[in-house]
Amino acid sequence: MSGKGIRVVVTGATGNLGTSVVDALADDSGVDSVLGIARRAAECSRLKLRYASADLAEIPEGALDALLTGADVVIHLAWMFQPTRDPAVTWRTNVVGSIRLYEAVARCGVPAAVHSSSVGAYSPGPKDSAVGEDWPTHGWPTAAYTVEKPYLERYLDGFELAHPEVRVVRLRPAFVFKRESASQQRRLFAGPLLPTALVRRSFIPVVPDLPGLRVQAVHSRDVGAAFRLAARNPVRGAFNVAADPVIDAHTLAELLEARTVRVPAWPVRKALSAAWHAHVVPASPGLLDAVLRLPLMDTTRARTELGWQPAHTATEAVAEFLTGLRERAGLPTAPLAPAG
Repeated sequence: MSGKGIRVVVTGATGNLGTSVVDALADDSGVDSVLGIARRAAECSRLKLRYASADLAEIPEGALDALLTGADVVIHLAWMFQPTRDPAVTWRTNVVGSIRLYEAVARCGVPAAVHSSSVGAYSPGPKDSAVGEDWPTHGWPTAAYTVEKPYLERYLDGFELAHPEVRVVRLRPAFVFKRESASQQRRLFAGPLLPTALVRRSFIPVVPDLPGLRVQAVHSRDVGAAFRLAARNPVRGAFNVAADPVIDAHTLAELLEARTVRVPAWPVRKALSAAWHAHVVPASPGLLDAVLRLPLMDTTRARTELGWQPAHTATEAVAEFLTGLRERAGLPTAPLAPAG
């Protein structure tokens, strides 16, 4: 690590992951300043940290360059999950906005860019063994998220060839949770009609054990630490970021004091599809299809080359999120506003 303090720009700085990243950076003595960019900026309450409001797909080129000029690292987290019913809107924000940002990185001579990719970028893979960062990143075609994340992986392949002077790092986190993200994630994926009682212990009698329901999770603050390390260390390439153990129906049943029942995926998908088409839930059935096909990730590279170790288990991250749902938890930023 350099002895000189660095200046970091973080997009998507007010969301689940962004708040953890800016906290990790602000606590690092090797970071001189953090500029958080969000569509709706938050009030600043920390030394080293200031916010700017910008939509990456809309901001004029000169104004974007002004935000990035002089930065040592750009960390790109900004992402729009909704509306799933209008993928052209999310494409413009997520894909066009990202490309505009990286073009500005190159124009402004920013030495390093850290990109928030995802386990959702990976092609379908095994559920009984873990894949490395060389697993294909072609996503899955049924959900905007698992189309847009792989598209940006391909864009960055070309960007790295065209701009070898920029150190590019791609972090691919598993599902990211913390207590304060609960209200936001409830709005994004379950909708306002989810009864709080449904996440109370012993209230749900059974958890469906679907084929393929084996996924990884990680605490938001641990991912924040991984982004800090990627910004500060002279690493390049992709890093899988996930905590142990693997989360399955039995893990969820233990957390909810329920039992599991083995069921095929099709009736659950059919019910979700009906609810989505009736505008009862915002999460599309295509996202369930993608989740059931996600591979498990090997995190050896993050632990050895990045020096990353999670402070929370995956079970602790999910349990904290469930507590946040029951408590309608959040933070005083627009994305993380507590549930009313």
